[in-house]
Amino acid sequence: MIRLVQISDGSVRHVAAVQEPHLRLLREFDSVYRLASIALARGSDLSSLVAESLSAAILNYDEIYRGNSNWRLLVPFDHPTEPARMLVSGTGLTHLGSARDRQAMHVSASEVLTDSMKMFRWGLEGGRPAPGKIGIAPEWFYKGDGAILRAPGQPLDVPPYAEDGGEEAEIVGLYFVDADGSPHRVGMAIGNEFSDHQFEKRNYLNLAGSKMRTCSIGPELVIDGPFQSVVGSVSIEREGQSIWSKPIRSGEKEMCHSLANIEYHHFKFESHRRPGNAHVHYFGAHSLSFGDGIKLIDGDVMVIAFEGFGRPLRNVCRVAREPAEPVGVVVMK
Repeated sequence: MIRLVQISDGSVRHVAAVQEPHLRLLREFDSVYRLASIALARGSDLSSLVAESLSAAILNYDEIYRGNSNWRLLVPFDHPTEPARMLVSGTGLTHLGSARDRQAMHVSASEVLTDSMKMFRWGLEGGRPAPGKIGIAPEWFYKGDGAILRAPGQPLDVPPYAEDGGEEAEIVGLYFVDADGSPHRVGMAIGNEFSDHQFEKRNYLNLAGSKMRTCSIGPELVIDGPFQSVVGSVSIEREGQSIWSKPIRSGEKEMCHSLANIEYHHFKFESHRRPGNAHVHYFGAHSLSFGDGIKLIDGDVMVIAFEGFGRPLRNVCRVAREPAEPVGVVVMK
């Protein structure tokens, strides 16, 4: 199984293959985006192109991962020149754990079954269609363009206008749209789909706004990785001590929607199949610290790991100290 990272020393970028405890640089490729586009143009298998592009140059992965090198980890997949041509989105209510937490978030004394739970049940009933059939659409949300992504080790922000910020430990699909408008899954990675759960809790209709926050993927992109039943863990560290942790699972066997159904309902939209565009799509979380009453504070570290997906994804929660200010709109005359 091939795992790739993207790194930069501030002036140049490289793609490197993970060969623990080292990174082996690829010749000629400064982005996985370009690697995927060249593979498609040549009609080549992506893994084969990686194998034939390996150079003799190796770097110490431990030093880079710990931040003790001039090289730093980037997100493992991006649009290297036009971040606005990358769509970051996700699918919710796909895992049993997330449905339970969402039900508890929105239930009231007069409401036994929330809209969230109704949608989850629809997924159970129609989210895994037979081959060649179209299943029911899952919950879909927009997070932003490529500028919203943060690399491993970078902070995820709770902005002044937010009510809170909390981790969502997920696996993400990474996609490239070819010249004919056909989407291709380049690989998968660990993701932290950071969201404002307190704002969403006030009313389910706040979901759209609660999702428009910085988020992270990486550190590694896995080509053709396992996605049947993937074991993982998520934890919150505060001042060097773990204050919460939980085992988690992802993968098709742990979800009410099949991967094919999720991908169909994302790429059925013509605007999602524009040649040359890239996509990052979060597949949903199993469990949230927010669901267990944890409120992240400034400096908390979120750690997410999935077996088979390389090293854990670590990000710091950064809470804005300044108050929110109105944004004025200038009227043109």
